[in-house]
Amino acid sequence: MGVPIDVKPSVVEAAPSVPSVKRTNYRWMLAVFAMLMIFMNYVDRVNLAVAAPSIMKELHFTKVQLGFFQTVFFLSYALFQIPSGTLVEFFGHRRVVPISLVWWSLFTSMTATCRSFGTWVVVRALFGIGESPAYPGLNSAIFHWFPKRERGRAVGIMLLGSKIGPVCGIPAATMLMIHFGWRSVFWIFGGIGFFIAIAYYLMIRTYPHESRFVNQAELEHIADGRPLAAPADKKTLAPWSQFLRSVQFWCIGGQLGTANFVQYVFIAWLPVYLLEAHHFSLKAMGFAAAIPEFAFAVGVIICGLATDYVIGRKLADSKARAWFGGIGQLFCCFGLYLTAMSDGKAPTIFWLSVALASLGFSMNSTWTSASDLGGKFSGSVSAWTNFMGNLIGGMAPMVVAWVATSYGWKAAIMVTAVAGLVGATCWAFVRPHRPLKGSEQTVAGA
Repeated sequence: MGVPIDVKPSVVEAAPSVPSVKRTNYRWMLAVFAMLMIFMNYVDRVNLAVAAPSIMKELHFTKVQLGFFQTVFFLSYALFQIPSGTLVEFFGHRRVVPISLVWWSLFTSMTATCRSFGTWVVVRALFGIGESPAYPGLNSAIFHWFPKRERGRAVGIMLLGSKIGPVCGIPAATMLMIHFGWRSVFWIFGGIGFFIAIAYYLMIRTYPHESRFVNQAELEHIADGRPLAAPADKKTLAPWSQFLRSVQFWCIGGQLGTANFVQYVFIAWLPVYLLEAHHFSLKAMGFAAAIPEFAFAVGVIICGLATDYVIGRKLADSKARAWFGGIGQLFCCFGLYLTAMSDGKAPTIFWLSVALASLGFSMNSTWTSASDLGGKFSGSVSAWTNFMGNLIGGMAPMVVAWVATSYGWKAAIMVTAVAGLVGATCWAFVRPHRPLKGSEQTVAGA
């Protein structure tokens, strides 16, 4: 049971549908903003990977030290997930998400001023804290702004940012670094985030009924037959004791941990891997590294369209999300194994692309499943999922740096492939069509 804090919630009666009024579609503006937020989230992460060779040369850091900086970020990011989810449920995504973007943009810019090992550790930790509310906040927003049969596409658009970020960010950061030095990368991308945060706050509201751009027909479409509840004055904490006794609660987090392990290996080390193991030039690396990231984006969108199709046509209920997630991680394992076995540049990029496209299926399924499982506590369930995902995945940069240094890049990629197999096993225990006990499926503010 939730813990009551304040006043009683109220219920809003749904007005009769008015067929003559054309439905607005402003909810898709939220999806676009979610994509922009996650775009900046990942651009600001991959900047360090692109700048890594220059930073190691200028500041005399080793691979293990660079991997430690990445791990510090991911661990601080993970530890603040659950507090972030609670903040989102109490104060709303409209306040929390823009503040988050301003915070991490500030510390992205401050990265350019770091010179000693200690300052790098502090700034990367604060950067991680700043990014922590992004996914819980945006996934909570999607729960309130979209009907279940459209969430796959909405999450797909949001997750596009996680790969458009590297697709655009890696070549752009490489060009900036070649012409203006590695510090310019952090100054410029840090500055962009401030403008997006302001636009989000001005154009998006916490609940769709609060937006003057959303009409009654769109509100009824969002509700999709669920109860239309007003945003409650009473705030309740998620029933953690019930959640923690659920096997699927642990498995939804565990599978994201393995997926993030794979993803963070390539966020941290893909440029260095291509330079050292396959001898790409710096300019060629900047464009080659973008191809697998683009494949990931394609996988995310295909999964979103496919799950929305089978759910919308009632060919399957939301358990289809777990099917797509498990198959995605299994094929990711297969693609990484063949990547490790490849010697040429073209086969390496091809099998990496297969692996990351498959991983895109799992990532889309993760966030839609978290919404289905969490209901009105989707912020907390998303935060838990991301906490587990980053607690496990955050170890990847340092672990893989050690394996690559000690045994070579082929061994490092094989270790990464095993994560996909473990993730597919976790998906077998997730049932998105069976919400967690205590998570009422009410649409606040629709």
